[in-house]
Amino acid sequence: MSKTSRTAGAVIGMVALAGSLAACGGDSLEKDKAGSASGGAAGSGKKGSLVVGAASFTESKVLAELYAQILGDAGYSTSVTTVANRELYEPSLEKGEIDVVPEYAATIAEFLNAKVNGSKKAEKAPVASGDTAATVAALEKLATPRGLKVLPAGAAVDQNAFAVTKEFAGKNKLKTLSDLGRSKAEVKIAAGDECEVRPFCAPGLKKTYGINVTGIDPKGVGTPQSKQAVKDGKDQLVLTTTTDAVLDSYGLVFLEDDKKLQNADNVLPVLNAKDAGSQDIADALGKLTKALTTEDLAELNRKVDAERAKPADVAKDYLRSKRLVEK
Repeated sequence: MSKTSRTAGAVIGMVALAGSLAACGGDSLEKDKAGSASGGAAGSGKKGSLVVGAASFTESKVLAELYAQILGDAGYSTSVTTVANRELYEPSLEKGEIDVVPEYAATIAEFLNAKVNGSKKAEKAPVASGDTAATVAALEKLATPRGLKVLPAGAAVDQNAFAVTKEFAGKNKLKTLSDLGRSKAEVKIAAGDECEVRPFCAPGLKKTYGINVTGIDPKGVGTPQSKQAVKDGKDQLVLTTTTDAVLDSYGLVFLEDDKKLQNADNVLPVLNAKDAGSQDIADALGKLTKALTTEDLAELNRKVDAERAKPADVAKDYLRSKRLVEK
């Protein structure tokens, strides 16, 4: 399951382009909190046990391992449970079957918006935006009454992003999407076919940036085929995500979303307030949130997807390299 599919749980059209997590398999939650669900376990258990939830794609599994291991270092006994999708793990988080989940601010905000207010109303009145602080504030208002605690968001963000070849960027003097709009260059976008109608893709690029979109090449979001098409000059712009770690191998570079067309999908922990709402847990996870960058996340994804390393191993190496754990 690609990390580009993680947004499926939120209101369709109101969050980043995505596939569906529902097709992915996941482990059952029929485990007690001291049990061994999927993934590694860590910690002395002196402070109790915690279950960390993960969705069925690489990035979520890596983040869950990072959470589990830093909490283990803080004295908790931790296990990681992989669940198919947000529709399954979010209710389990509310019930306390899962204690903490790595989330994405805009996506979980819109998911709860639809859950609380209904999908039709949520579509008409989205709560997420490109403003991280406002999006997190809206998320807190929706999450708190449901027994959930939202911790601060960090700099790491996984959201839609657009890229061009270095040659095309140089020729047209491009660093931002605004630059691309001003250049008046004709661009065909390598993306999913839904890009033609989704507000965060072609319609948004035209409306927000004045980009001259001439068509969509339906090769998928961030797929090798999409990136190759841009590299070969068949298309000029590719839709991928900010944690795409292999752009450089195709000779591609991101263009900055300088007008914040995309919603603020910054990474942040969401907890069951009753079972995992302590300041000690918040402090442990806060250290990681402050350290983790988008580039870090992309590199961790690359090690798992390209080098076939295990999420638990790349998480351990990262935490040690940043001196976030003692052992």
